[in-house]
Amino acid sequence: MYNPPRYQPQAGIDPPPGYSQKSRVAAGVFGILLGAYGIHSFYLGNTSRGLMQLLISFLTCGFGAIAMQIWGIVDGIKLLDGRINTDANGVFLKD
Repeated sequence: MYNPPRYQPQAGIDPPPGYSQKSRVAAGVFGILLGAYGIHSFYLGNTSRGLMQLLISFLTCGFGAIAMQIWGIVDGIKLLDGRINTDANGVFLKD
């Protein structure tokens, strides 16, 4: 028998006190310019994703960096046009 969860966290929560919102524009620019190294992922708090992008770029002697850069450009465009609007903690990005 299926029992639905009693609590589901909501995406896009307000930041807790002492936590600053990340900039959507900065994250988008990081993705477009430095996406091969996962800088935009680190900036948004997606540490494991950023580490994976960084390691793929370095461990493939730069060949994987091409694919990671394309991934970064796509993420950067999604960030700039608003399709990605929260960071890893679910906090809305500021404009």
